[in-house]
Amino acid sequence: MKRWRNLTFVSAALVIVNIAVFFVSSLPGKQLLSLGDLNLYSVMADREYYRVLTAMFLHADMQHLFNNMLILFFLGNMIEEKVGHVWYGFFFFLSGIGGNLASLWLKFRTNDPVGSIGASGVVFGLDGVLLALVLFSGSRMEHVTAKRVVLMIFLSLYSGYTGHNIDNAAHMGGLITGFVLGSIYCLITGGTFRHNRSQDNAMWR
Repeated sequence: MKRWRNLTFVSAALVIVNIAVFFVSSLPGKQLLSLGDLNLYSVMADREYYRVLTAMFLHADMQHLFNNMLILFFLGNMIEEKVGHVWYGFFFFLSGIGGNLASLWLKFRTNDPVGSIGASGVVFGLDGVLLALVLFSGSRMEHVTAKRVVLMIFLSLYSGYTGHNIDNAAHMGGLITGFVLGSIYCLITGGTFRHNRSQDNAMWR
């Protein structure tokens, strides 16, 4: 049972789901991209609110998928190992939703009809979570420092703002949401990671 708890199966499962959805959406005759992308008209006029969730599991091409899943796998594995399965699930979905809501807000302000897809809002959300854990947790993360995380975030944001067809509002929304969630986690748990709590409990047995 203890071994099962230590497996980072949630992050692995979410990566697998993203990959599976990509291949299904790539089959001839499939219209998953148009049915699940995040566009202002469908959400606001047709009240298809589910798109705030589905858009984070859709990707435009193999490179788009590979870039997001590579980061998501390693970053998700690191965070889930520290905070546990339930908290990681919260971080994943709420960061993605927060990023997509920020994207919708900007689309509304600019009257942008273009739909957007991808898990990059989640990726930036996990960056924000990681930054909060490094800054506010009472436990050290090996080889991870605040300077390194800030540099990683800066380079990622720079790449987004200098690129084309990038939903930077989703990136910023996910980043802010993730940082807030990570800060709340540290406040609730006292900044102690899961494996440290189990060790502390073992000392009392």
